[in-house]
Parts: sequence; C-alpha cells; structure tokens
Amino acid sequence: MNPICKLFNIKYPIIQAGMVWCSGWKLASAVSNAGGLGIIGAGSMYPEVLRSHIQKCKLATHQPFGVNIPLLYPNIQEIINVVIEEQVKIVFSSAGNPATWTSFLKEKGITVVHVIANTKFAIKAQDAGVDAIVAEGFEAGGHNGREETTTMCLIPMIKEQVKIPVIAAGGIGSGKAMLAAFALGADAVQIGSAFAVAEESSAHKSFKYKIIAATEGDTKLAMKKLVPVRLLKNKFAEAVANAEAEGASRNELAELLGHARAKLGMFEGDIENGELEIGQVSAMLKDIKPARLILEEIWQEFKINTVKLAQQQNEWDS
Repeated sequence: MNPICKLFNIKYPIIQAGMVWCSGWKLASAVSNAGGLGIIGAGSMYPEVLRSHIQKCKLATHQPFGVNIPLLYPNIQEIINVVIEEQVKIVFSSAGNPATWTSFLKEKGITVVHVIANTKFAIKAQDAGVDAIVAEGFEAGGHNGREETTTMCLIPMIKEQVKIPVIAAGGIGSGKAMLAAFALGADAVQIGSAFAVAEESSAHKSFKYKIIAATEGDTKLAMKKLVPVRLLKNKFAEAVANAEAEGASRNELAELLGHARAKLGMFEGDIENGELEIGQVSAMLKDIKPARLILEEIWQEFKINTVKLAQQQNEWDS
C-alpha cells in the first residue's frame, strides 16, 4: 500500500494544500470526500474561525482531513489548542521550526507533516520526528524557498537524504505532473493552485478568473527580503517589482505590503491592488469546476500515463 495513503487512511495519494484564503471547510471536505486529503488552511484564520471551520468540516465529511498551521503564526498556542480540543488527527506545519511543536503534537496522537524547500530543513524535520515531509519546489505559489530549487531537482535530492515519506509540491496540477513526481521518488503529491480554482475554494471568483486567464510568465517570485512569495502579475506585483529594482529595504517592502493585502486580493477580489499568491501551474488551469472532478481527472490521467509509460518500457526492452 502507498505509504501516504496508509499514513492518512486515504484512497488516493493526493493532498490538497492548506492555502490562505482558499482552503476552508468546503474545499477540505470536498477533497476528503473524493478520496484525497483535504486541508484547512489556518494561516488566514483567527482561532475561533478555525474552530468553526473544523466543526463544519466534521459535519461535511467522515473522511480524514487535516489543518495546516504556519508555525510563525502570532497566536500559535491558541491555534494548536483549538486543533487539540477539536481532535484533529493530522497537522501540516510550515513556516517555522518543526522541533518546537512536533513532539507535543505527536504526544496528543496527531500525525505531523512539515513543509520544507531544501535538503537542510528536510533533515531537520526528520530529526524533529515528523511523520512525513512536503518538499515544495520553486514553482509553487504562496511563500517559497529562498534557494529557488525546482521540484525536478528538489525531490530526488531530498529522497537521498531522508527515510520518511516525501510528498512533492510545486508545479503539480495534472496526472502527468503527478507521474513525474513519482518517477522522481515522491510518495504522494500536494496540489495547491489547481484546487484554488475549485468551486468549493473560498477564494473570490475574481481571483479564480484571474488565475485561469493567466499565461506563461504571469507569476514571479517576489519580496525575498521579507518572505519569498510567488505573485500573479497585477498593479501591486508591479509596484513590488519596481521597488525591488530600486533597492527597496526590508522595511520599505513591509510598508508597501501593508496589512491584509492577501485578503484584499484573494478573498475580497481586488485583483489589481491585492496580493495574489498562486503557482506557475496557473498557466495550465483553464476551468473552474468541482474539487471532486479535479481530483478524479488528475488520478485518471496519472493511471493512464502510468500504463503508457509501462508499455513504452516494454517496447524499449523488446
């Protein structure tokens, strides 16, 4: 049995990323009901808002689901208390040191997965005792690694260094890309952008339409002096690029970013002045459709191309 399917007790080795302003209970429950692992993104939620989403998700699905927790979250203790009180069994941690909370969470019977973007932190996460890691390549949307290592390079390097299961992320939005990740050694895939445009995604419709209208080169990694983030082109992203070209300091970039910029764009729908976080794979996304259909299409394409690859191998060997 696939190690990730066994770890989470799910049907397909497909994880929906915990994305701020996109992944509430509706999306998480839809993905879990379809056989994948849905994730509620706590990064954009106050503790009691998260509690409400967890409770609604429990009512909407009897399948496993998890919560993504950025460890640098200002109310981290409150967030973790909510997760424990609501008996969430799976936590994906990110943006911080996994050694801080992993042991505590595991003592509560919680399966812990940590998101990393380089080999150094993959080893640290394993040493911290996590059950699996998400290895996220440069192509991914949202906050990204400073090293700018692509998924194609990252996955095999990390597989050589760790013994725990590896979930590939970054640039994966199709069955073919999933097959490529497995060929590199991944045990599962985590998919963000493709689910950000799902009907059940809590992202604003204007943001979804902006995503499916994107073409090659419409996203760029920005704000490396703060926390690197991949942005979809708009007036705000252009202002950031101009500021960085002029040598803007960390404080100047923080002032330009301001407060609730991501909420303004992704949740409230100001697609020019808001921060629009999305991956390079946005250029391949053309439709808004149910999460179940997205997952099923990815899985079917993965299976079909796995068979094709095996047939090619037989032809080469004959």
